[in-house]
Parts: sequence; C-alpha cells; structure tokens
Amino acid sequence: MKLAIIPARGGSKRIPRKNIKPFAGKPMIAWSIEAAYASGCFDHIIVSTDDAEIADVARAHGAEVPFMRPTELSDDHTGTIPVLAHAVGWMGQQVGPVEFACCLYATAPFVEAQDLRQGLDMLQSSGAQYAFTVTNFAAPIQRSFRITGQQRIEMFNPAQFNTRSQDLEEAYHDAGQFYWGRAQAWLEATPLFSQASVPIVLPRYRVQDIDTQNDWIRAEMMFEILNPTTERKS
Repeated sequence: MKLAIIPARGGSKRIPRKNIKPFAGKPMIAWSIEAAYASGCFDHIIVSTDDAEIADVARAHGAEVPFMRPTELSDDHTGTIPVLAHAVGWMGQQVGPVEFACCLYATAPFVEAQDLRQGLDMLQSSGAQYAFTVTNFAAPIQRSFRITGQQRIEMFNPAQFNTRSQDLEEAYHDAGQFYWGRAQAWLEATPLFSQASVPIVLPRYRVQDIDTQNDWIRAEMMFEILNPTTERKS
C-alpha cells in the first residue's frame, strides 16, 4: 500500500487555523489533497489531525480521516516522524500492509503532482529510505553572520571572508513540501537528514515556508504569478 499522510494539527499559533485558512480561493489543505490525487501515486490519502473542523474540511475535499490523532502526538513539540509512524502503524494494523508512505504537508500549495511521482520513482530506484524536496540557499551559508547583542556584526566562519562565492560549496535546505519514505523507515525513526535520503531538487521560486503572516502574503503573491488561473498542474 502507498499512503499520502497529511499532518494537520489544529493548534497553529503564529497563523491561527493555518491548515484550513483560505488560500487562493480554497482551504490551504485542499491544494495538498488535490496534488496527491493528481499524482496517481496513492492507494489512500489520509489526514492525521486532532481537530474536528480540519477533519471535516479534509473529508469535504476528498481525503480520508480514519482516526483522530492522539493528544500526546498533538502538542507543539511533537516532530514529523512520530506522527508518521503512528499513521503508518495504524493503517498497517487496521487496513493492510504499508510499503511506502509520503508525508505531504498541509501548507504546501506549491507542491506539484509531477514532483510526487518523481519522489516515488527515486525512492524505489535508489534503494534509499527517504526521498524529499530540497532547494539551494540564495547566498553562501559559509559567509553568513549574526547580529550580536551589541548590534554589531559577527561572522559564523570568519575564515571564509575572503573566499569568492563561486569557490564555496553549494548548500541546500529542506523545501518543506513532502517526504516519501519506506514504511519501516518511519516506524524505526530513521533520521531524515542523513545518508538514508535522496534529494528532489526544486527551483527556489517554487519554495516558500509559511510560518508567519509575511510568509503567507509572499506565498499568495508567488502563487498568483505561477498559477494565474489557479489551476493545478498535473
């Protein structure tokens, strides 16, 4: 069985009700559900939530909500892997054997069906435990600096001050869209950011974390430019 598991906790603090807040004319979570369907990858598309309203919205847009997430997995400090392990375990016991499970974030309106298909192909062909989306940093992280308590500048790595940007190794970060994984990797809590994973590299213009109101505004502007008719690519 191949699962799409969309984690959607009800307690978002910085953007209240973020997972179901209207984005480009639909509840935010609807974009992830639609991309999952368009990919054709999944036997079941489920939402793991502790919130009855989110569950209702998810069902209205075609997802399954076969269980309500336990309280101990619904606080501010619970990570992605325990939530996925719970869902994989529950489905394995109640529905049937799970081979692959994709953690698809509810706040990923830029995710595309073709990327989900590519992720599954890479996971199957590579022998890796995970495949997930990444993108490169816009500037060299080796020349980054902090602002001190005295409002002065201090480099993290002063030895790199005179190194040309083109001579520095490119660095990448999590694109925050989805993680394909083998069921056993989720159940065994295999680390994601490790040699166990292969990257799906996305261009920076299709990547936007949505954690603050400023992020939300920027994401809506990006979405309007990339999808002027708000039609999802498949």
